[in-house]
Amino acid sequence: MKTILIVDDEDNIREVIRSYLQKEGYRTIDVETGGEALQCVRSLPVDFVILDLMLPDMEGEQVCQAIRQIDSVPILMLTAKVSQNNRIRGLSVGADDYVLKPFDPREIVARVRTILRRSDDDVLLADRLTFNHGELMIDSMKQQVFRSGEPVNLTPNEYKILLLLAKYPQRCFQRDELIERVLGHDFEGDVRTIDQHVKNLRHKIESDPKKPVYLVTVYGFGYRFAGETV
Repeated sequence: MKTILIVDDEDNIREVIRSYLQKEGYRTIDVETGGEALQCVRSLPVDFVILDLMLPDMEGEQVCQAIRQIDSVPILMLTAKVSQNNRIRGLSVGADDYVLKPFDPREIVARVRTILRRSDDDVLLADRLTFNHGELMIDSMKQQVFRSGEPVNLTPNEYKILLLLAKYPQRCFQRDELIERVLGHDFEGDVRTIDQHVKNLRHKIESDPKKPVYLVTVYGFGYRFAGETV
């Protein structure tokens, strides 16, 4: 059971969010201040944080920044501020997503579910996975990829795509599924964006990008990971 920390100084908002999350089977903790939130993250097993931007003791961005120094737990920010600058500022200090007030509590539940699923995709069953006799290695502790022992410089999205595919060898993923699980359900770009990410990945991890042995195209469908586990 996942534990969700709700941080908001308005009792009615905490009550509504708590009620909807508990109906979906989540365990909840709710606090009113940024200081209490930081104490919870330090001392309790928290899987997700819903964080209001306006708190009585600290700004939400400050709390988000402080949490990021402690933990990589996903953070969904609640805000009544609608400017693009506020959204960018929240995301730049470590928030995973944001929802504008007033909101439909069902949207909160949907965002929590989606972000948690993406976060679960970033966790490997082992700290390291190696393929093709050690030629390719994914180190989940360092979130680093190595090819023939040398570190490979991947973008965050490239790393997420590779990690997702490598967790399920030989499983075929459609492009729209990769979009949702890597870029999020609210991504509004071209589905072919995934093709460009895969092309870039091949140039970084394949000996011959035109004859890939890891990221294989399933024509008319999508992609699968074909590396051999060692």
